[in-house]
Amino acid sequence: GMPGDAAAVDRTVEIDMVETDDGEMLFKGGDLDFKEGETVRFVVRNEGELDHEFILDSQKKNAAHKNEMADMSGMNMGHNEPNRIRLAPGEDAEIIWTFANNGTFEAACLIPGHYESGMFREVSVTH
Repeated sequence: GMPGDAAAVDRTVEIDMVETDDGEMLFKGGDLDFKEGETVRFVVRNEGELDHEFILDSQKKNAAHKNEMADMSGMNMGHNEPNRIRLAPGEDAEIIWTFANNGTFEAACLIPGHYESGMFREVSVTH
């Protein structure tokens, strides 16, 4: 995919990043099934008590980035790429994204331990 044009948004999807009392970390909200060519405004809110990320990418690229972050565990990696944001508790932000390719992708938080606690969801893009 690629960064989308705010004037061409087809729909808005709201995502809340949360932690549960039993230790899970989740993306709650919106349907993550899209059509190729669709432009989506993701409104992402961190409703939790920890920093979280929302990264849209292929499962392979997310896995590679997850390993990079584990190697840099003491550092606070900022993300300036248009397909990823990092939010402190109480913050919200938007990503506007156009899905250019069909297939199965992933929304994930790659802060060490968060993915393993359930903070990922499949993203499906069809023709």
